[in-house]
Amino acid sequence: MRNKTQVAATTARLLENARYEVLPTPSIEEKLLEHVPVDRTITVTASPSKGLEPTLDLTERLTGHGYVAVPHLAARMVRDRAELAEICERLSGKGITRVFVPGGDADPPGAYPDALSMLEDLADLGRPFPHVGITGYPESHPTINDDLTIQSMWDKRRYATHVVSNLTFDPSVLSAWVKRMRARGITMPLLLGLPGPVDRTKLLSMAGKIGVGESTRFLNKHKGTFARLAAPGGFTGEKFLQKCAAELSAPEMGVEGVHVFTFNQVAETEKWRATLLDQLRSRR
Repeated sequence: MRNKTQVAATTARLLENARYEVLPTPSIEEKLLEHVPVDRTITVTASPSKGLEPTLDLTERLTGHGYVAVPHLAARMVRDRAELAEICERLSGKGITRVFVPGGDADPPGAYPDALSMLEDLADLGRPFPHVGITGYPESHPTINDDLTIQSMWDKRRYATHVVSNLTFDPSVLSAWVKRMRARGITMPLLLGLPGPVDRTKLLSMAGKIGVGESTRFLNKHKGTFARLAAPGGFTGEKFLQKCAAELSAPEMGVEGVHVFTFNQVAETEKWRATLLDQLRSRR
């Protein structure tokens, strides 16, 4: 366990290097422009029901506003190599240098059944994006064995530049997973997945859809955590983040920042981040 000063410093560093994940809804662009400064990196999810166009379009518009915008290029949603090449040319032409490549949930898939197969084609296309993120699963994936998710990160390490952990509510699970990943020789920088301050009902309704079923069971077993979710303002993650900072502040853990799942509650998320940062800085 690190001392309080070290924990506060690590927590502040992670918050300073926070990026926000949003869904490409009609109102999110206006919300971001009103509430989120352009120095925040914004990642844009992709939905199998809507296709990649809303993701690409919003990414381009946010880039035009001055944000660093990162599209989620879900592999199973890309039709084939020709479409991938078109997407690369389109995004590169707009100055977009970062992408996030999950496998995605589209069923049936196009030419790419998983992220690795598309990452290999991205390499063949000349590695058009200097920064490529892949998914890490601290908890069990709904359809993939734990050993396979760790092996998958190892296989993808040649094509990616960083890992983004999926959402979890249990700091001990997250800490154990990071240590296991590092023990396997996966050295890519890591962004910790963290829920923003969202309404409990909305958060729990989304949990099963993004592969955090174990966290839902964790909440049911820990009434105190559940009560905090039910409180006004929802789950802020402050204590969660501080516990993670205590365990994962060592340089060899390679934790560079946080990836905040905002569920489009961007005003609340930015207010929470800024307030907590002010509090932490005042303790130095």
